[in-house]
Amino acid sequence: MRRNVIETVLGGVVLAVAAFFLVFAYTSADLRSVQGYDLNAQFSSVAGLQAGGDVRVSGVKIGTVVSKTLDPKSFLAVVHFSVDPAIKLPRDTVAVIASESLLGGKFLELDPGGDSEVIPPGGRVEYTQSTPGLEQLLGQAIYSYQQRPAAGGEAPDDGAKSAAGPAPAAKPAANPAPAPTGGLLGH
Repeated sequence: MRRNVIETVLGGVVLAVAAFFLVFAYTSADLRSVQGYDLNAQFSSVAGLQAGGDVRVSGVKIGTVVSKTLDPKSFLAVVHFSVDPAIKLPRDTVAVIASESLLGGKFLELDPGGDSEVIPPGGRVEYTQSTPGLEQLLGQAIYSYQQRPAAGGEAPDDGAKSAAGPAPAAKPAANPAPAPTGGLLGH
């Protein structure tokens, strides 16, 4: 009987510690959605960006991605997001889809400009930049590596031998130029 009481108390302690860590992780991760005014931006690609993702300025969360849609006329992706009402973004703000890490998730990074006019609620961030995916970057790197010449400006050796054999040695000139004389004493 005594063993069951100890196991029950120990199980309760484990559950309390787990609940404490869950609450701590939730409050420190800043998972809350930001309530504020709505903005949107158009991108050529929003691959990896999810609804509920962060909107950041200088690494600080100031908003939340609300949704993604497709503009049927331009075929550009439209990202709808909300921004903290205390933050007023200048008209020349740049929106960039950035990565947490090499294989991490994506978020919307805003780089405020210096314009005195601000984007009104419901407005659009005009300047955007989509970041290429990892697969596209690797493809470009492999293509660039294959196209670069080998050391010394020669084409890379593919292991094939020429049918004509080695290149012939240079022939001497038919009429060599006369050797210079030694100056005043060389008459």
